[in-house]
Order: sequence, then structure tokens, then C-alpha cells
Amino acid sequence: MNKQTIEAAGVRLLTESVGAPDDPVVLLIMGAMSSGVWWPADFCRQLAARGRFVVRYDHRDTGASTCCPPGAPDYTTEDLADDALRVLDGYGVQRAHLVGMSLGGLLAQLVALKAPARVASLTLIASERLALADPAMPPMDPAIPAYHARAAELDWSDDAAVVDYQVGAWRLLAGPNRPFDEAAIRALAEADRARTPDPLTPFNHAQLGDPEAWVGRLDEIRAPVQVIHGRHDGVLPYAHGLALERDLPNATLLTLDEAGHELDRRDWPAILDAIERVTARA
Repeated sequence: MNKQTIEAAGVRLLTESVGAPDDPVVLLIMGAMSSGVWWPADFCRQLAARGRFVVRYDHRDTGASTCCPPGAPDYTTEDLADDALRVLDGYGVQRAHLVGMSLGGLLAQLVALKAPARVASLTLIASERLALADPAMPPMDPAIPAYHARAAELDWSDDAAVVDYQVGAWRLLAGPNRPFDEAAIRALAEADRARTPDPLTPFNHAQLGDPEAWVGRLDEIRAPVQVIHGRHDGVLPYAHGLALERDLPNATLLTLDEAGHELDRRDWPAILDAIERVTARA
């Protein structure tokens, strides 16, 4: 993949691209605490082979992008959405298809509200609505916050221990009815650790609040939307996918029956087919 560092508004964003620049542009936006490597390079290449120019990037406080001291982020959730536009500007792209995973899906919705002319379509994977908290929604699997509560005991200077911790976290997010691909996740965790100077900076994302001025406005999003959600998602249970399909005017839902909160290779064909379809519509 081709690397390009974009600097704008005092922020440095590490990006990587693959494909023909003249093809429709797909910007991949990863979830909280996750650098761009969690969009596997082979996934990106397979999408590019379908006639798309694919760009992934590291959020602030992840990978090789600008980082703040642990516990002291100087930006907001809205700033992270603006970073997606900064990436597009850096590539000279006026209009792109946005594909967001988890928090990345929420950021994609925010970009579509802030700059609708820049967004050709949305694909929202394992994501939630940009909306007020809904007490009717099922909660996160309690095993997930219980696992991360033990992070304070970890020796964060021990790279092997950090990678083991990440592998354990992703194991919890995987669908429960099929084998966990530890080798693939470990390789991504090692790549993530290698490009992130301080493994504690990604936790800054946990301090970010909701972009209150933009919640409750999903009916304003007119771009075509592909929602993709695993039936066994423990972070954002399946009801979130149903709610996205219901509340976004031009949304369709693809259910991944065996998936959790993940991009499992076994689901790639269905995911790539869905992205290809929605990006061909606009």
C-alpha cells in the first residue's frame, strides 16, 4: 500500500492507499482506539480489485498520526470526523464513499451531516446511530468492560504483553460459534503496536463525548446507506443495526449471522459485495 502523510490544521494523519486513483474513492474509517491496520491490507486490496480507490488512515492517538499525552486529548469527536475530510482534501477528493467500522460508522454519519456534498454513500459496519442514548437498546456484554478493567494491571512497556492483551480483547468480540483466527488477529496487533509510539494514547478516545449539536438528525442523511451488522455483536448488539436501518432514510441491512463485533475474513465476500453494490449506486 502507498503511504502518504497529510498535515492540516496542526494535525498529522498517516494514510495508506491502494488501487487506481481514477476509480471511485472509498475512505475506510476504523473504530475507537484502532489504527488503520485493523482494515487488513488484503481486505483493502480485494476492494481495490473491484474497481475502487481505497484509502485507510490512522486516527489521532493511534498509529503514526498525531498523538496527545495519555489522558489529555485536545480534540473532540467532531474533530475526528473533520479529520476524515482532511484526508479527502489531502488526496484532492471532493466526493467519496465512506465505510465506517464501529465508532468509524458514527463518524461517517457525522461527516454526512456536516458535509453532505462530500459523501456519495455510507457503509456502516458494527455501528450505532448518531442519536441520543436509547435506554431500550440492549447493553454491551459485561464481559467486555470487565476484561478492559484489568488494563491497569498490565505492564504497558512490555510489547508482548500489550499484543496479548489486544488479542484477548478481539477474542471477546468475535462471534461465538466459529473458531477464532488468533494468528490473523495477532499479526494485526503486532503491526498496530509497531506503528503506535505509546500504546496508552488510544485510550484517549474513551474520554470523547457525543457531538451534541448533530444528534437526532439522521433523517437529513440522503446518501444511500448500507448497514452491516453481526447477529452476535457484543459491543453494539444487533438491535443497533436494526435501528440504523430504521432511522436512516435510504438504508438497507446486511445481517452477518455468525459475526460478532469484527471483520472476520469469512465475512469478507459478503461485506465486499455489499460495499461494491452501494458504491455503484452513487
